[in-house]
Amino acid sequence: MACARVSRTAVAQEGARILLVDDEEVVVKTVTALLELETPHSVLVETSPARALTLAKTNPPDMVISDFLMPEMDGVRLLLEIRRLYPESALILLTGYADKENAIRAINEAGIFHYMEKPWDNDDLLTVVRTGLDKRLQLHRLHERARELEARVQHLEAQLRSLTGRER
Repeated sequence: MACARVSRTAVAQEGARILLVDDEEVVVKTVTALLELETPHSVLVETSPARALTLAKTNPPDMVISDFLMPEMDGVRLLLEIRRLYPESALILLTGYADKENAIRAINEAGIFHYMEKPWDNDDLLTVVRTGLDKRLQLHRLHERARELEARVQHLEAQLRSLTGRER
């Protein structure tokens, strides 16, 4: 099956950092190969959720793709920690189990972008990665604009205080 190319339209997406966390070597190798061949992004890999958190603290991820069931902690707990550290990161949860309860829990608790079952379709995974990074970029731009507007409001309030203070 041929894989679709991930769009390079968003400049900020080029060179995005994706953290892949799965305790299964075959999954790590397969997803890493797919992303390195089909996208411009760098892929950081970890098989331990605890080590992945340590790695994320020194290498802020734009996206995290995590397995659900792993030793040490489950993928939802890991993604909750990532969300706390990096609220704008796009989060994807991979699972070998079709479990609606855990999907709902992951979406509600960790605010994941997408829940994907194993085995995945490569084209679907690439689409989810592209869409998740687009969403992350939009969120980042929205937060930047909100900060700019807040600074503008503070500046205008200071001007208003200055003007009202002079009239007295």
